[in-house]
Parts: sequence; C-alpha cells; structure tokens
Amino acid sequence: MMGWSISLGRFAGTEVRVHLTFFLLVGWFAVTAGSRGGHAAAIDAVVFILAVFACVLAHEYGHVLTARRFGIGTREITLLPIGGVASIERMPEKPGQELLIALAGPAVNVVIAVLLFTVFGARIDAERMAGAVEDQRFDLVTRLALVNVMLVVFNMIPAFPMDGGRVLRALLSYRLDRARATRIAASIGQAVAFGLGFLGLFGNPLLLFIALFVFLAASHESYAVELGEATKGVATRKATITSFATLETQATVGQAVATLLATTQREFPITDGAGRLRGVLTRDGMIRALAASGPDTPVLDVMEREVKTVNRRAPLSEAVEALNTSGHPLVGIVDDEARVVGIITLENLAEYMMVHAASQGWPRSDR
Repeated sequence: MMGWSISLGRFAGTEVRVHLTFFLLVGWFAVTAGSRGGHAAAIDAVVFILAVFACVLAHEYGHVLTARRFGIGTREITLLPIGGVASIERMPEKPGQELLIALAGPAVNVVIAVLLFTVFGARIDAERMAGAVEDQRFDLVTRLALVNVMLVVFNMIPAFPMDGGRVLRALLSYRLDRARATRIAASIGQAVAFGLGFLGLFGNPLLLFIALFVFLAASHESYAVELGEATKGVATRKATITSFATLETQATVGQAVATLLATTQREFPITDGAGRLRGVLTRDGMIRALAASGPDTPVLDVMEREVKTVNRRAPLSEAVEALNTSGHPLVGIVDDEARVVGIITLENLAEYMMVHAASQGWPRSDR
C-alpha cells in the first residue's frame, strides 16, 4: 500500500497517507457533477468529498487516540477510496480494551452528526432521506450529516473488518477464546463480502471493490489471530531459516544480483565484519537499483535500514510481532553477541502455519 500512497505529514504522532486512487475518486465526482450542473456543481462535489474524508480521518483518529491510551501505537493512517485504514501496531488482548478502541471511531461520527444537526442546522425529512447524499439540491451540511450517520451504520455491521466485527469479537471473547471469536466474526465478514459482491453484479462496480476488500481483510484478520495462537510459547528455532546467503557491507548491486540468481532467496541480510545485521536488500530493491544506477552501486546505498532483530532464545511470537510492526520483509535472529544466525520471513511463517495446521492432533514437542 505504501508504494501507491503519498504522505500528507504527521499529525498527533501518526503519519497520514493518501492512496493515489483517492484522487481518481475525487476526479470522478467532479466530472460527474460538472457534467450535470457545470463548474459550480463540480466544485461543490469536490468540497463535499473532501469534507467526507475529513470525517473519515477523524473516525480513524478516534481509534488511534483510544489505542494510545492503552499503550498501543499506530504506524500510519491511509485514506482509500472506500474509507480509511489505521495501521494499529497490535490489538489488545483484553476484550474491554478492544471494545473501547472499536467503538471510538463510530463515536466520533456520532458526535459530528449531532453537531451538524443541532449546531449547524442540518435538516431533512425522513421521507426524503433516500438519495439525499448525492442530491446537490440539499445543502452540504445536511449531506455531510447524513454521511456520518451512514458511516456509523455501515461500520457497526458485526463483521470484519468493520468496527462492528471487532465489537462482536470483543463481546464473544468474554465467553470464548480469541481464536474462535475471531473465526466467527471473520466468517460473518466473508458472508457480508459475498452479499456485497452479489449486489455489485447488478451494476455497481464500487460494491465489488468493497466486497473484495472486506473478504481479504476478514481473511487476513483470521490468519493473523491463528498465527498468534500457533506461535504462542513456541521456540523461535521452529520457524527460523538457518541456511541462507548474506551480503557484505562492501558488496555491490551486481554481486547481489549474482547471489540472487544462485539462490532461491528473495531477501538478503547485509552484515558487517562482526556478523551484525546492517540492513536488508530485497529482490525488488536490487532490480530497481540495477536499472537506476547500475551494477556498481554499493548495497549500502539501496538497502532497507533499521531491520529488527530478535534473540534466538526468544519465543516465536516475539519474532512475529517484530516482523508485523517493522515494515520490512524479514527479521534477523541473533545470538547473544548480536550476530545473525538466522532469519524469519513472511514466506517461511506461512510455511510454518501450513505445517502446524497439518500436524494438528499429533503429539507436540515444540513447546
């Protein structure tokens, strides 16, 4: 997602990014409105869609600031054509905390709607509510108030990845284990996705896009919790790659490409003379560097820096958390002298999960 988004800056300690497809949405609204009502209508449409996404951003900050009260940081917020996504570093294990974080976003929209109706004069008859959001005969304040009501209703659907799904999981977690509660909420989310996709077949391509997003997000949430359960209390060595190629700090991109072709790796740790991790060079990174600056480019100039490391005696769950929060394709597994003795990547974690799922029911000796 980062590769298709641009940063708007940091606000309240969290980076705000906007996906490039968001500008396509703004342009589409402007062209559609302008074709019907001219220049003034196009400007009104752009102002309206920007105001809507300001409310979406406020919604996401409701989650961010509430999570921060529980010591949970947020790497970034990304605005997409279908809404916003807050990349919270982790969800709390306590159901009560997750419940408050999930409700905080819709609560912001409730407050905005109440203010727009009671202070700024938004008014509409219930009989005329349908279609009012897109009808420019209604004033901007009224349309914006209705959008916030719709955001509350949509987000409180009890299915992942909507906030209502997290509320449902939190409530179920009071009686069930977290993995089972997640599976239930994720299953409902996938069923909602199929319903939206079916409706989208009747001429609304945006619903198809939303359905795909909902289905993938629900699947990802379920996988993340299953991974957490499968790695809890497991030794890091169970998923560590110990046979791997490294690149020295004085290596060039040309030498990295030769190593790429001679191995099956896609990510290469870069180590100094003492065996300590300095960074990582990915296959995509070296190909971009090869095309842009040539094979003599030092790997130090193009590597990803500040790659996290985990001691080899740490539990696997610690390595998983480091990988999920780092934004890098691997974490280094190090000995007590901080020398790299292994790596863990997303790919071999997926392989570990397949092996774990296949071995369920057999005696375990990895605890």
